[in-house]
Amino acid sequence: MHAEIHGHRGARGLRPENTLPGFAHALELGVDALELDVALTADRRLVLTHDLTVSAVTSADTRPVRHGDPFFPYVGRPVGELTLAQLRTLECGVRLPRNPADRFAPTQVPVPGTRMPTLGAVLGLVDAYGADGVRLHVELKSDPTRPDLSADPREFTEMVIAELDRHHRLGRAAILSFDWRILDIARSLAPATQRYALIERATMDSAWLNGMRLEDFDGDIPAAAVAAGGTTLSPEHVLVEEQLVRQAEKAELPLAVWTVNEPERAAELLDLGVAGVVTDYPDRMRALWADRGMRVPVPVTSARRSVA
Repeated sequence: MHAEIHGHRGARGLRPENTLPGFAHALELGVDALELDVALTADRRLVLTHDLTVSAVTSADTRPVRHGDPFFPYVGRPVGELTLAQLRTLECGVRLPRNPADRFAPTQVPVPGTRMPTLGAVLGLVDAYGADGVRLHVELKSDPTRPDLSADPREFTEMVIAELDRHHRLGRAAILSFDWRILDIARSLAPATQRYALIERATMDSAWLNGMRLEDFDGDIPAAAVAAGGTTLSPEHVLVEEQLVRQAEKAELPLAVWTVNEPERAAELLDLGVAGVVTDYPDRMRALWADRGMRVPVPVTSARRSVA
């Protein structure tokens, strides 16, 4: 069988998440796709961050962008209230776990001096590597229950698609979101680009599903995802069992499952027939793939790379 390895936020278990060093490391390990998170700044720039407020775990203040900046400190503020210049002062290369049991701190190699990148910078990095065979899976961070933190979904989607198109990447990318309004908008703007319908237990209500109710589909999540405009269903791995897999097969919808870090669980999911595994540890999945005699993604290297 063929199944893909998707590097979650680059390779979060190995290098700082959503950073150029993290994506470079994932490319050099070898993945089928790079998954990344995008939000919109106050000055309408697309930056990589998982959280709609600046995270104290992945970011640390260094200095204000100018003396007396009333927005400083920036950690804890909404990303949409800050400019790119303000966000670029943050240290994003050293994980600062609030919980001593943080599972990534022992395995993530810090890269001090790393800054929050733009989507354009990531696309430039991938181009510098010549990684034409690696897809970019761009998750648009949007919370329909928090419009105060979220960008307008149409403007946001238009900007992401325009940036991908500018880099000639629309055919080698996917739009991902838990906010299924974005899937519908992306379907109208770039119908040939893949769209991943993300879902977890916390987002199974109509606020997240573009007004749809799962009960109207007899609880059939894949059928709802197709109606929403999804071309792939991407559920949290705890939702995946035989019934969901069979429903996805009936809907002709591939399953890309997140976030799977234990090879034993990944093996169970492969046996169920999933099409892709999103992981913080691409190295572990590569070893599993090789043990099972499956095709392993080819590592990508480039003498022209830059990961500053």
